[in-house]
Amino acid sequence: MEERKGPVESVAGLMGNTLVDQKFWRNKKVFVTGHTGFKGSWLCLWLAQMGAKVTGVALPPPTKPSLFLAANVEDVLQRSVILDIRDGKKLGHLVRQAKPQVVFHMAAQPLVRDSYKAPVATYATNVMGTVNLFEAIRTVPSVRAVVNVTTDKCYENMECHYRYREEDPLGGYDPYSSSKACSEIVTATYRRSFGLAVATARAGNVIGGGDWAQDRLVPDCIRALMKNKGILLRNPQAVRPWQHVLDVLCGYLMLAERLFVSGSKFASAWNFGPDSRDVLTVRQVADMIARQWGESSRVKLSPGKHPHEAKLLMLDVSKAKKELGWRPRMSIAQALDWTVKGYWGLAQKKNMCAVIFQQINSYREGL
Repeated sequence: MEERKGPVESVAGLMGNTLVDQKFWRNKKVFVTGHTGFKGSWLCLWLAQMGAKVTGVALPPPTKPSLFLAANVEDVLQRSVILDIRDGKKLGHLVRQAKPQVVFHMAAQPLVRDSYKAPVATYATNVMGTVNLFEAIRTVPSVRAVVNVTTDKCYENMECHYRYREEDPLGGYDPYSSSKACSEIVTATYRRSFGLAVATARAGNVIGGGDWAQDRLVPDCIRALMKNKGILLRNPQAVRPWQHVLDVLCGYLMLAERLFVSGSKFASAWNFGPDSRDVLTVRQVADMIARQWGESSRVKLSPGKHPHEAKLLMLDVSKAKKELGWRPRMSIAQALDWTVKGYWGLAQKKNMCAVIFQQINSYREGL
């Protein structure tokens, strides 16, 4: 288990008309699994900006380059530990040491195509890793709110023009999707059996500056554009619920706040997705990215056979709108503009921590 400690700096600014309560997070002890990943890095920076005391646990950054390193995320954490969540004993020891009040579970094997290559590892991380975390949490009385981040792909997808609601059947064609459905079931079991104030958050295709994962549309497009190559698409007509990472994290943070205050009333499954106008095809998004980058689109169909991936997937977010007061605030055009600017910051070797803090501040202040 590798550990590094960095100074915790107070970088909290004035609150704008955001839906997230900055005062709530000041000095809160927060435990984040998967903090070295794309969404984990963004979440840790937002939490630190609000004055939270964050402990992160994860494997080393999964990509090169990585947002975690480019933005020096470790410097704003109270504690950063490199650890595999499949090691239940060490994970439990760390949770008991940290004594967190709020937990965000993001550590996962997150890629559909990788799950075909390594199904056993995918289930071990996404299912048993979740079990290990919950086993640790239920022995720590300080924990009052847990958000388990799963995916929109946990539904039994019928590939039809229908927005999936939280009560719809779970399923999953590929090992990744079904492992996340299993994580949902594990979460419900621990909630009912042991009284954990734990909710699940199901989001769609999350975009933002600094994601370098393989086989994801936006990073693949950016890599091609940086090399002045054509953009290869596996499924150009596939439809996805695209949304900026800040919209999604806003939902996670609001959900955790409600869980902390009201417990079981909010301990359930929640969808976070875009408005219907922003549910676009892969081809449409690729063309928009190219235009934002300043290039004419040079999209090509990727040759060869590819593993099955969903062609159509949409979410119903009326529950989050009605009961949390959350709503998607960014259009797809704005989300892609901010995303491309984030990548430009990386390409120009800007201070990525400052770039992200600026985008967080703009989001909080009403865009």
